[in-house]
Amino acid sequence: MHEKILHSILPLVLLLVPVATLGQQPQNTASTQAQHTQISVNVYEFDFVDRQPQFPGGDNAMIRFINHERRYPKEAYQEGIEGRVLCSFVVNEDGSLSHISVIRGVEESLNREAVRIISQMPPWLAGEIDNTPVPVYCILPIPFRR
Repeated sequence: MHEKILHSILPLVLLLVPVATLGQQPQNTASTQAQHTQISVNVYEFDFVDRQPQFPGGDNAMIRFINHERRYPKEAYQEGIEGRVLCSFVVNEDGSLSHISVIRGVEESLNREAVRIISQMPPWLAGEIDNTPVPVYCILPIPFRR
């Protein structure tokens, strides 16, 4: 086993929040905690795999997809709210995306839109180590400019 592989596995502990509850104020802390699930997933860092995961068609195709799919929330647009929503996700062995979350948000409606865009992406080409697909942790900024 490669030494770089031993140091590249991230134990990713995620607190999964149902998307429908994002941005809503909890009414009861006990019931809100029951809606969250904490899991641990071992994934590889993006820079430590032999072949990095890739959007089908490459970076230019991904930019076109984001620009085509992005729907600027009306109120945020009218109020001049701009910025980059920094999101993370895992590209699984089969190329599917999971564990999508906002690392650094801008405004709640923009954050939700960034998560929606990523969740609509087609399956990626999976990352590989020694020609074996592995789950890879990725970070992607979704820009919002007027």
